[in-house]
Amino acid sequence: MIRNHASAEIEDGAVVGDGTVVWHFAHVRSGARVGRECVVGRGVYIGPGARIGNRCKIQNYALVYEPAVVEDGVFIGPGVVFTNDLNPRAVNPDGSLKAAEDWDAVGVSVGTGASIGARAVCVAPVRIGAWATVAAGAVVVRDVPDYALVAGVPARQIGWVGESGHRLKEDGSSQVPHTDRTWLCPATGTRYVERDGRLERADS
Repeated sequence: MIRNHASAEIEDGAVVGDGTVVWHFAHVRSGARVGRECVVGRGVYIGPGARIGNRCKIQNYALVYEPAVVEDGVFIGPGVVFTNDLNPRAVNPDGSLKAAEDWDAVGVSVGTGASIGARAVCVAPVRIGAWATVAAGAVVVRDVPDYALVAGVPARQIGWVGESGHRLKEDGSSQVPHTDRTWLCPATGTRYVERDGRLERADS
């Protein structure tokens, strides 16, 4: 069952999955797809053609402009913005008002389980990797690897995070080739291996 506040606007042609909650003044445009068991907060905008996976949480006043693709289990914090225009202008060189056909939209994509902190801006085209974390207020202008923790303006990697969302600690006790580094989740004990600047679970 879809539950939405009376003030929410879900346009004809939008698809919203079972169990999803759409809160006050949110706007889901025609052609957008929102998966099952999501929470769409107050004042959220989801553009036409945007794709949202299952069990995502999109917090108040986030702006998800098309053609964004968000995979399952993603957290999008309050006031987050996904842009979609590399060369924004209100008018064409001749002074005429730009219309939809006068520009090519480019999108942000977000991998499974990633989290994007409050008021972060993701400048398309860019991909946020699976289980990555973007710190509050960051401005992301380049791709973020899986499990990476990025912060700042522009965003830079400052560490790794596990699937629990906790920052990983280097595990000096593990026996791995000297070219690899191992990391440990302090919450779950899960180990991860870093190879050539990328991270994966040790049991994968």
